[in-house]
Amino acid sequence: MTKSKWFKPIVFALGMLLLLLQYELWFSPGGLFSILHLKQDIAQQREVNAKLKARNEAIIAQIQSLKNNNEAVEGQAREELGMIKPGEHFYQVINNKKHKEKNNERGTTKK
Repeated sequence: MTKSKWFKPIVFALGMLLLLLQYELWFSPGGLFSILHLKQDIAQQREVNAKLKARNEAIIAQIQSLKNNNEAVEGQAREELGMIKPGEHFYQVINNKKHKEKNNERGTTKK
């Protein structure tokens, strides 16, 4: 039994075809490495989405509190806007060290 003269070229062609298919499987845009990177991206995006969802829920709860509770509105006005009731006196105690650090960050310290 003798090998035909076509045996080596056929084996070579099949080997090259196999290598080409393996390359496509591993390195093409839809290949295994691409899928692995996409799975990692999806996991990271899910973490970001979970944090944003928690933040949104906190904001929604704050909005509901402000809509339904006048004391919450008053507290918000006092904290963020510095509002006081008529006849009330407001005293603000400033920690000198923190005040200097804050001004240093802004670049507004007086010497």
